[in-house]
Amino acid sequence: MTGANVRVDYGNMLAGVLAGGGTNPERLAADGDLAHRFDKAFREVEDRRESGEMGFFALPFDREAEARACEAARSASGCDALVVIGIGGSALGTKALRGALLPPFWNELDAAERSGPQRRRGGPWTTPRLSEPTFGPRPRLYVLDNPDPATASALLGRLDLRRTALNVVSKSGSTAETMANFMVVWDRLKQAAGQDAAQRLVVTTGRAGPLRRLAESLGATCLPIPENVGGRFSALSAVGLLPAVAVGIDAAALLDGAADMVRRCEVPSLRENPAGMVATLLHAADAEAGAGIHVFMPYADRLRWLAAWFQQLWAESLGKARDRTGATVETGPTPVPALGANDQHSLLQLLMEGPRDKAVVFVACRDPGEDLPVPQLFGDEPDVSHSSASTLFQLLDCEQRATADALRRAGRMNMTVTLDQVDARSLGALIMLFQIAVVYAGALYGVDPLNQPGVELGKKLARELIGRPAEARSRIPPPDPRWQV
Repeated sequence: MTGANVRVDYGNMLAGVLAGGGTNPERLAADGDLAHRFDKAFREVEDRRESGEMGFFALPFDREAEARACEAARSASGCDALVVIGIGGSALGTKALRGALLPPFWNELDAAERSGPQRRRGGPWTTPRLSEPTFGPRPRLYVLDNPDPATASALLGRLDLRRTALNVVSKSGSTAETMANFMVVWDRLKQAAGQDAAQRLVVTTGRAGPLRRLAESLGATCLPIPENVGGRFSALSAVGLLPAVAVGIDAAALLDGAADMVRRCEVPSLRENPAGMVATLLHAADAEAGAGIHVFMPYADRLRWLAAWFQQLWAESLGKARDRTGATVETGPTPVPALGANDQHSLLQLLMEGPRDKAVVFVACRDPGEDLPVPQLFGDEPDVSHSSASTLFQLLDCEQRATADALRRAGRMNMTVTLDQVDARSLGALIMLFQIAVVYAGALYGVDPLNQPGVELGKKLARELIGRPAEARSRIPPPDPRWQV
């Protein structure tokens, strides 16, 4: 299954390729039961898409949102730092974009090195075309998500708040962690910047709610989050576009890649639909083979945060107590983020010889853009010299291929999603691939992938503890000393 930027190799999920077990490939043919099952899921998703429920499908084609993000990013012009405050889907997409599409150690580069497209020996960095070419030096990009005072205090201590812009992100406008972090940082920003503080603030929120009202009262710039786009599906909305544009990521290419993937997935044929194949085989691995742990393992440091983004997407969308009819099902796979080759030294033993309850999704890149030769030293130590790769990327690439084949030979299901290179277009396609896959998977599991009712009780109890501590604590029993050591 091929495409301009992303292809899915699913052979290691199939009987006859996998050494024992696997899905019979005949079931994927046009007259196979999995193809028929996917066709039903495809129709359900298309109906919900046409009804307007699944707004993330439309994001790559909304170039007005890109233009608004470019205009709003002027708030960061001339600033040394942009701080994004959000949590969950309001932060993970930005972290994934930052990690993948900015040079490593971006925040450690000086102003000259952060001006315009970055250069490397293999050619331009991942952002040779800037969405807003009038900017000078790009700001450092920090994401403040967890309300941990040690982190917030350390960040405030290193920022020059006179030269800092702020983007607060919450669709509801009332997310407790986000609003607490915002008030802490905003108070310091006002003290440092005075009347100019509101010009440095961009609020990304829903079309109504307390945060929007607050932004309007402050005279801050507002960017809308579409009502039909949930947080974990918002990376390609203003949530991700504003910080991306501010640091020079090619938002147009990002959206182009996502649009290409939408078009590739507009076919009901399972064998031609990459997101459909990912969803169908992972669902079958869980429902039929007991492989309900889905390990997402990119072989590139720059995709480390994409694995964390995938974890939220898969877990919140598919882990549900009830199906769409209201029946109790308590279903959903468990996503596990990993990183190759690091986790060959932590998880691989379990993946190879532990319970057969896991399927692995590798993400590989075939063109690293820049490589480093490995000097052929220590010739008098054959165990070292004979195993040395000629370059670092050759080592990483060979280890990914070898790990996938080792799992295949052990009868352990895996698939590989391959990018030509880690650039904006490929990343947009990859994000959209898994967003579409998870809504197909939701239909296959029979659950609603757009809601997350399971997190609401914890939020409610936390609000009660914060607002009415005495009354609320009486409802939450204290630790029983009988069960303490």
